[in-house]
Amino acid sequence: MSSGTHEDWVPRRFPSSVEASARLRDWLLERKAGGLDAGGLDLSDADLSGGNFSESWFGGAMLTNAKLVNAELYRSDAEGADFTGADLTLASLVRVNLDDAILRNAILDSANLVGASLYGVDAAGASLRGTALMGSSLLHVDFRGADLSNAIVEENTFKVKVDDTTVFEGLRGTVFGPITITAGVEEYTLGGAQLEDWINTRGGAVRVLAPKPRS
Repeated sequence: MSSGTHEDWVPRRFPSSVEASARLRDWLLERKAGGLDAGGLDLSDADLSGGNFSESWFGGAMLTNAKLVNAELYRSDAEGADFTGADLTLASLVRVNLDDAILRNAILDSANLVGASLYGVDAAGASLRGTALMGSSLLHVDFRGADLSNAIVEENTFKVKVDDTTVFEGLRGTVFGPITITAGVEEYTLGGAQLEDWINTRGGAVRVLAPKPRS
């Protein structure tokens, strides 16, 4: 599917919101290049699997429990969107803006988040099994209870919050720390060799890089 087109694709299930459904239908009828403007709309429970939403706008949209399996969202803007419980398995989120988005209990297994921006994201309980995170910016991301098993990182900023239920088995690559670890009401930070040991004793294969010198 070429970038910015949606060809003959139709949703498996339209959103229940009348406004969101009408906007989506109008976009499909146009059949022209250009992303969907879904900013602030309620797309909850819709099944948009396989759709091409390249360069679309989902800012502030509700996508709770929506299905976006194998969907294309290249360079889309989803700042502040709520993906709680959404299924984004195999989705392409390359260079997507997810700043301040909610991804609680979302499924992003084998998704492609290369170069994505995730600042202030709540991804507690999310599943990122085998997810490609290379070059994505992970700043102030809540990964407590998340599953990062077999995810791939490469020179990622990794200033995240985790706990003893966060899964690191098979996580591999390179990161810049530090991370914040919560244990009950206590919190502490780890960086450098200590962080590397902490992750790798939990089944990871991560190398923690020294901070880049300031020019």
